[in-house]
Amino acid sequence: MKRYRLQNARLAGVLLLLSLLSACASAPQLRDSTEQRLPRQSELSEVPFYAQTKYQCGPAALAMVLTHQGVETDVETLIPQVFIPDREGSVQPEMLATVRRHERLAFPIRATFDALLQHLAAGDPVLVMQNLSLPAFPMWHYAVAIGYDLDEDILTLRSGEIKRHSMSFSRFDATWARTDRWGVVVAKPGTLPEGITARHAVNAISAYEESHGPEAALSSWQALVARYPEHAFARFALGNGYYADGQPDKALDAFKAATRIDPNMGAAWMNLGLIQRQQGHTAAAREALSKAAAIEGSWQARAQSLLDER
Repeated sequence: MKRYRLQNARLAGVLLLLSLLSACASAPQLRDSTEQRLPRQSELSEVPFYAQTKYQCGPAALAMVLTHQGVETDVETLIPQVFIPDREGSVQPEMLATVRRHERLAFPIRATFDALLQHLAAGDPVLVMQNLSLPAFPMWHYAVAIGYDLDEDILTLRSGEIKRHSMSFSRFDATWARTDRWGVVVAKPGTLPEGITARHAVNAISAYEESHGPEAALSSWQALVARYPEHAFARFALGNGYYADGQPDKALDAFKAATRIDPNMGAAWMNLGLIQRQQGHTAAAREALSKAAAIEGSWQARAQSLLDER
């Protein structure tokens, strides 16, 4: 009995501390530009709701964002793909891998409250991770942010067994900050959600390409180049996609653009020289391969060996 009372006393103390922390938390400060640009309210009411059972917030949240993106799935289907019994939950790598397994891309968002609201205003629900307890005693939880009200400082989520769970900006941000503000937007190949940075897009598309191959990622690289035309790596990856898809002339143009934007991209010079060599443009190929051979990297030896051939 004493042990039981002690455990409950500790639990009460933790709950009291959490209440105090929530009460003291301040609302996140939005940039003036964000306040001026965003509509005062937004809610993505069409996002489906799946209630979670014990330890299965990950599969439930994932089912919501995947179904919203046209994937035919449900919680029971996703549980064996993401749920780790030893950890009594799901971890981020399995969540992201499952998104890709269902032929969708998982784009990390910028870790700011401004970015979260901007994605919601643009029509993209955000899969978020929270720590509902103290950092020393984490209680990890996945939910889907679907809306906000700037006048009331309220965020709306699909969370747990609650279809419309309202949290104050300050309370949500306190729990979100304990996960380094981890958030993901799920999208179909060939689409690039508004507000995604070039770096996050490259990482997401590269991971998708590793799972499905360069041809499957081609439309996503096209979308990235359309958004960020002066991004050298995006041009380089686009060239690889075109070449894998049997479009060497378009690949050639993409590699030329990559070397124009970043003259020190040895891999792009290498691929450019290889295509020119295949097409019989000997002088141009030697020039490109010479550039590749002069830049330190894994391509250097191969480029030099091609130049040494008679």
